[in-house]
Amino acid sequence: MPINITMPALSPTMEEGNLAKWLVKEGDTVSAGDVIAEIETDKATMEVEAVDEGTVGKIVVPEGTAAVKVNELIAVLLEDGEDASAIDTSGGGGAAPAAAALETASATDAGAQEVIPVGAEAATAPVPVPKGADGNRIFASPLARRLAQLNGLDLKALSGSGPHGRIVKKDIEAAVAAGTGKAAPATAEAPKAAPAASAPAAGPSADQVLKNFAEGSYELVPHDGMRKTIAKRLTESKQTIPHFYVSVDCELDALLALRAQLNGSASKDKDGNPAYKLSVNDMTIKALALALRDVPDANVSWTDDNMVMHKHADVGVAVSIPGGLITPIIRRAEEKPLSVISNEMKDLGKRAKDRKLKPEEYQGGTTAVSNMGMMGVKNFSAVVNPPHATILAVGAGEKRPVVKDGELAVATVMSVTLSTDHRCVDGALGAELLAAFKGYIENPMSMLV
Repeated sequence: MPINITMPALSPTMEEGNLAKWLVKEGDTVSAGDVIAEIETDKATMEVEAVDEGTVGKIVVPEGTAAVKVNELIAVLLEDGEDASAIDTSGGGGAAPAAAALETASATDAGAQEVIPVGAEAATAPVPVPKGADGNRIFASPLARRLAQLNGLDLKALSGSGPHGRIVKKDIEAAVAAGTGKAAPATAEAPKAAPAASAPAAGPSADQVLKNFAEGSYELVPHDGMRKTIAKRLTESKQTIPHFYVSVDCELDALLALRAQLNGSASKDKDGNPAYKLSVNDMTIKALALALRDVPDANVSWTDDNMVMHKHADVGVAVSIPGGLITPIIRRAEEKPLSVISNEMKDLGKRAKDRKLKPEEYQGGTTAVSNMGMMGVKNFSAVVNPPHATILAVGAGEKRPVVKDGELAVATVMSVTLSTDHRCVDGALGAELLAAFKGYIENPMSMLV
């Protein structure tokens, strides 16, 4: 029976994407794991792999099509012995339910977690691809995976009746009826997530805005997916998070001297390139991560039922890209040397601008840094990006008069402002976090021990 290939959900929040490019054409034979298409989301371009083997019978959505909804039919795969006459795209009656046929994978990391979208019969949330005890993938249809998850079944304990031993829907139904294949109970209950925020208030309509301008004095540029996402998330942030702001000035002279010393002592490869080149931003990331380690009550996320206490400081860093921004994350930054943070940030920043980041590289995190110092901005206040409870806005380092030992002197000073979610990071706690951050910036050798 023909299998419908649908637009996959490449992240939990994805609602639509652009079908950038088909890497197969009608009549091509594909096997499980073959890359068949490239999908553009608001943040990145992802490769999509086939789950089933067969022949591409029909491409329903041509490449270059924008705003294709998740679970919308995009192509049909034919099994052995079938021809195009079996295809019915009018209502999906001539093909298997849209439960299947895509999984995402990174071109640069074959070991990343694979995710498969499920059809409307179960839900639209992505389901992890299961692995056996030997690390090999267990072959099961996406619908079977979802049904197993909903019924608490362990796919490793089941046998498949589908082609090549693949676990299919009827195998799950049989296991449920027989009461077999139950997964071991979870050891702890995860905290409940906060209820979804109400829809943000709608902005003014085009007619309401355009009536204020003379005809012919403007042109209309449609919003792309990234801009829509930024607008939606920041509106929700300001509507749901009670922001509180704390600012402090940090002297940078000791940090700049240490940075120059460390960069000067970096080893070089055979081409004469240094192993690392630290920036002030790299040292800011490390200082914030260590401050969160020292003030763990500020390394949190808010839900209506629980305070989520994070065990590590995963620091997101705002990167400006054409049409918006993205926040790649330095994971466990408190544990990493400055050289590692620097090289990771350069790699993430480059791939962010090329829109080649994987979702797990920019989703989540426990805090963020937004640095506009290189643009000459002295100080500003950033918007908290949930589920974070804090974000640090970093201004430019500049020569300023200061008083030292009762005498006027000149120092390089950087102003920073911490925005907090006042539901979980009160003013005093935010001040404590900033004091710890300032301590690392003004005594940078403490970041090395």
